[in-house]
Amino acid sequence: MSASHSIQGKEAPYYYVPNDSAHPVRASFALLVVMLGASAWVNGIDPAKWAVYAGLVGLIVVLYHWFGDAIHEEETGLNSKRIDVSYRWSMSWFIFSEVMFFAAFFGALWYTRSVTTPWLGDLDHKQLLWPTFVAVWPNTGPAGVVEVFQTMGPFWLPTINTALLLTSGVTLTISHHALREDHRGKAKFWLFATILLGFIFVACQGYEYYHAYHALNLKFSSGAYGSLFFLLTGFHGFHVLLGATMLAVILVRLMKGHFTADNHFGFEGAAWYWHFVDVVWLGLYLFVYWF
Repeated sequence: MSASHSIQGKEAPYYYVPNDSAHPVRASFALLVVMLGASAWVNGIDPAKWAVYAGLVGLIVVLYHWFGDAIHEEETGLNSKRIDVSYRWSMSWFIFSEVMFFAAFFGALWYTRSVTTPWLGDLDHKQLLWPTFVAVWPNTGPAGVVEVFQTMGPFWLPTINTALLLTSGVTLTISHHALREDHRGKAKFWLFATILLGFIFVACQGYEYYHAYHALNLKFSSGAYGSLFFLLTGFHGFHVLLGATMLAVILVRLMKGHFTADNHFGFEGAAWYWHFVDVVWLGLYLFVYWF
C-alpha cells in the first residue's frame, strides 16, 4: 500500500490491514501461564503464585505494545472510516458481553432470593429436604454451617459511592463536550476529575469491605448472600478500576496532543464503558443494598 494512499486517513476508501503480529500469540501464552499457575496455586502449590504474577506482568506488557501499535496506526493516518466503524461495533459488542456477564449474577441473585428460598420454605419441601428451614432472605443455612452475619445496608458508604459515580458520569460528559468543541484544557481538567472520582470510589469500596469483614462478619463464605454480594460488588469494583485506567490512558493521550474535535473514538469508547459501569452500579445499589 502506497504512502500517499495511507495518508488520506479518515477519508481513504480502503480498509487498512496491518502486518502480521505476534501480539495475539504472546497474549495467549501469558494467559495460559496465568491459568496454569492459578490452577496449581488453588490446589496448594504455593510457588505457583509467582507464575500467576509473571503471566499477568507479561500480559500487561503485551497489551501495552499491542495498544501502542493501534494508537500509532490511528495517529499516522492509516485508519479509514471503515476502521472507525469496525472499532465502534467491536466496542459495542464488548459492552454487550459485559451486560450479559452482570445479567448472569443479577439473575442468580433474583433466582436465589425470589425462587429457591420460597420454594424451600414450602411445607412439603421442608419435610422432605430441610425440616428446620425458615424462608427468609438472607439465610444462614443449617445451624452451624454459616456464621451469623449482618447484611450491608445502603447508608452511608454505598450511597456515597453512588453519588461519586453519578458525579463522574457528569464530569465525563462535560469533558467529552469540551473535546468536541476543541476546548482541550477544559476536556483534560474534567477528565482528570472523572478519573479521581473513580479511584476514590475504589478506595471507599475497599473500606466498605474492611467494615463488612470486621464489623458485620460478612464474608464470601456467608452463604448465598455473602457470595453474591462480593461477586457482584467485587466484579463491579474491578470494572471501575479498569475503566479509570482506560480513562487515564486517554488523559495521557490528550496531553500528548492526540484526538481532534471530529476524530476521537478512543475517548468515546472509554466513555461508553464508563457510563455502562455507572448504570450497572445503579442496579447494584437498588437490588443489593436496598431490596
